[in-house]
Amino acid sequence: MGDKNKSGYELRSDLLGMAMGICQERVQRAFENEHMKPEGTRNPIPSFTTEEVIAEAEKLYNFVQQK
Repeated sequence: MGDKNKSGYELRSDLLGMAMGICQERVQRAFENEHMKPEGTRNPIPSFTTEEVIAEAEKLYNFVQQK
């Protein structure tokens, strides 16, 4: 399952990577949904922000901290 003795920095780095993946998938789904609309009715999909990645990472970190 992985190294169970990760430092706090390694854990946070991994969580940031996971959070970025979650945000990327969310944007990709929104883009695909928007692409299904008829031409001329589509809206641009904004990319995710650093703040959104950090918020998602904090959610993951809080989950890890639960016992």
